[in-house]
Amino acid sequence: MNNLHVAYSGKPLDFALAREMALIKARSAAMHQPAILSWHQHSTHAFSPSFDGADEATWWAKYGEANGGHLAVSIGDDFEFILAETGGFETPRNIPIRNLTDAVGNEFICQTGLLDDTGRPRRDACAPLDEWMADQY
Repeated sequence: MNNLHVAYSGKPLDFALAREMALIKARSAAMHQPAILSWHQHSTHAFSPSFDGADEATWWAKYGEANGGHLAVSIGDDFEFILAETGGFETPRNIPIRNLTDAVGNEFICQTGLLDDTGRPRRDACAPLDEWMADQY
C-alpha cells in the first residue's frame, strides 16, 4: 500500500472538502479514476464502511485494502482515505440483464437474450440472486 499525506492546518475540514483533496492527491499520484473505498475521521470517530461492533481503529483500513485499495491518503491530522483505481474496466451499461422470480419465490439475475420464447429462464441464462449478485431492480 502506498501512503501519501496532504499537510493541512487551516480551519477544520468537512468531509466533502477532505474527500476532494484526497481525490486530487490520488490523481497527482498517477491514478486516472480514483475511487474512495473506505475512510476514517479521527475527530468524530466516523468511518466507512461501518457496522455494529467494527473496530474504529482498524476495520475501515482492513476493508479498503482487502477490496482493492492500493493508495492511502491522509489529509491533515483528521481524515484518512483508502483509494482504488477504477479506470480501465469495461462498463456493464449495455448488458441486457433483469431480475426474475420463479414460481416458489427464488430470485435470479438473467441475461434477457438467453430467455426462452415464453420469457422463462434457461439454466445457462440465469444465476441465483444471493449476497454476491447485484440486484438489478
